[in-house]
Amino acid sequence: MSSEKFIKSNLALITLISASLVVLISLGVRQTFGMFFLDFNESLKITNTEFGLAIGIQMLGWGFTGPIFGALADKYGGHKAISLAFIFFILGIYFLYYGPNTGIYFQLNMGLFIGIGLGGTAISVPMSVVGKHFPLSNRTIAMSIVTSVGSFGYFISPLFTSYSLSKNGWENTLFIFLIFLIIGFFIAFFVRSPNLNESIEKPNNQSTFEALREAFQNKSYILLTLGFFVCGFHITLVGTHVPTYVVDRGLEGWTAAAILSLIGLFNIFGSLTSGYLCTKMGKRIVLSGIYFLRGVSIVLFIFLPASNISSFIFGASFGFLWLSTVPATVGIVAHIFGTKYLGLLYGLVFLNHQIGAFFGAYLGGLFHDLYGSYDYAWYLAIALSVFAGIIHLPIKEKPVLRLKTE
Repeated sequence: MSSEKFIKSNLALITLISASLVVLISLGVRQTFGMFFLDFNESLKITNTEFGLAIGIQMLGWGFTGPIFGALADKYGGHKAISLAFIFFILGIYFLYYGPNTGIYFQLNMGLFIGIGLGGTAISVPMSVVGKHFPLSNRTIAMSIVTSVGSFGYFISPLFTSYSLSKNGWENTLFIFLIFLIIGFFIAFFVRSPNLNESIEKPNNQSTFEALREAFQNKSYILLTLGFFVCGFHITLVGTHVPTYVVDRGLEGWTAAAILSLIGLFNIFGSLTSGYLCTKMGKRIVLSGIYFLRGVSIVLFIFLPASNISSFIFGASFGFLWLSTVPATVGIVAHIFGTKYLGLLYGLVFLNHQIGAFFGAYLGGLFHDLYGSYDYAWYLAIALSVFAGIIHLPIKEKPVLRLKTE
């Protein structure tokens, strides 16, 4: 980390804290949807394929609206974009709780509404707003703080959800989630973008179209975008289908909750470690290592004999690698193109992440229904780990010529 002052203004501090809490609430709710499947299957007659499709739609909604909310945050301020997204998130949970919530309505509620809500509340927009407050030397550290606090939601939410589902049922658990989302809506008003006087970069007259053309003519941006597809596939395959996978292998349901909680706990350390390593070595090297190690973690998980110990090792190891890709990925986008359109440009990278997430959710459920196991989904995840590890290596972490001459 640079020796210069880390927090340069009260606005930067308030934004960092508020964005972290927004991500904590949003990701905390999102992390536990896989734990509801057995209840949805029994009460709403939702099949594995239907559930995977809903989560896939959710991922696409999250991805396609991410750039839109990012552009809104860039133009009108982060607080307005995030607050609007929370309204959709709240509507999705409300209708899932109150109804109608079967058939096409399940896809609309779990898929579309919640997906749109996640597009502005989870990771990309809060992270981009925070990135605008910090210089290059400290930016990845600040963003790793956001992901690590969000990871605490990953840790505590599965434990709470497992308890609440057994004691209160799925409807009351969703109602509790609704309360947390309303709290998040009010916190969002404090996630403020810096004004022109507070901005860390010199003002420029680049238009949105020029920014997009510049990005898509940059080979490193394309490679980064392709690599993030793999991140989405991994995370959603694990988060959505591991609860069913461990039961299929003869383990108890609480083991799945423990895995998801360990992912959240160790993600805190992984995100902070990633942010620190990005100040000491190339972000592309960090990303390449993360993707290769994910493949190793999956190989050990599926080929070792099923046990609580091997499951906990997987939760800890994969958790350490879970959101550790995010600070490095956002950091590369900001380093290459600056922060004026960071919300939009990272939102487009994240869109490809969510396309990968759609396939992770949908193919996992489809393979299970077709072949009675998740084996083919895991094999694909391992192959994608190798692919992502390789394509990050040629990325060039250099600012575009425009930034060098301003």
